[in-house]
Amino acid sequence: MRDLLPEWVAVEVAEEDDYTAALLPEEEAALSARAVASRRREFAAGRACARRALGRVGVHGWPLTSAENRAPRWPDGVTGSITHTAGYCAAAVGLSARVQAVGIDAERRTILPQNIRATICLPEELAWCAQRPGEDWWPAVFFSAKEVVYKLWSPIVGTWLDFHDAHLTIDVEAGAFEARIGAKRLARTPGAPEVFQGRFHVAPGLVRSAGVVTA
Repeated sequence: MRDLLPEWVAVEVAEEDDYTAALLPEEEAALSARAVASRRREFAAGRACARRALGRVGVHGWPLTSAENRAPRWPDGVTGSITHTAGYCAAAVGLSARVQAVGIDAERRTILPQNIRATICLPEELAWCAQRPGEDWWPAVFFSAKEVVYKLWSPIVGTWLDFHDAHLTIDVEAGAFEARIGAKRLARTPGAPEVFQGRFHVAPGLVRSAGVVTA
C-alpha cells in the first residue's frame, strides 16, 4: 500500500504476528463477544497496523474503537483508513492539517458473478471491462476503487455513497483512476466534492487501491 500513497501518509501493512496482537481494553470492548475467529484476527491486525501508523504521526496509545457504521474512531487531528481481506491487512493515517480523507482498500483478485458486477459497475463501466478479454477480474478493480471513493466521501460529506453514484475512468498504464460523482447525488449533497482520484495495483490474487483528499 505504501507505493500507492504520498510519503506524508503513514502506512503500515500487517505482519503475521499482528493477527494475534493484544487489543487495548476499549478495543476489546468494541469487538463483539460473538465475533468469529477470522473476524477477531482481522480486527486485531487492523488495530495493530493503525496504532503503528498513528505512532508515526505522533499519536501513541490511542484506543481505536468503532463508530456505529463500524468505521474506526480516529483521534482529533487525524484521519485514516483500514482495510483487510484474506491474507492482507493495512492501515493508512494522515494529519488532518494536510489530509481531509484517506482511503485504502484491498480485495482478492476474483472473477465476480454477473449479478454482482451489475450492482457495482455502471453500464458504461461494464462495457469497458468487456473490451478487455481474458481479464475478467476488472470488475473487482472497480469494486476496490469504489470502496476507496466511499472511504474518501464519507468523512467529508457524512452520508452514504452508492456504487452507482460514482463513474470511474481507469488509466491502465498509469495504474490510476478518477471517479466523478453523479449529478443526482451531488444535487442531494450541495458542496460535496465532484471528483476523486486514486491509484491501484493488480497482482496475481490481490487488488490494492488508495486515494487521498488533501486539506
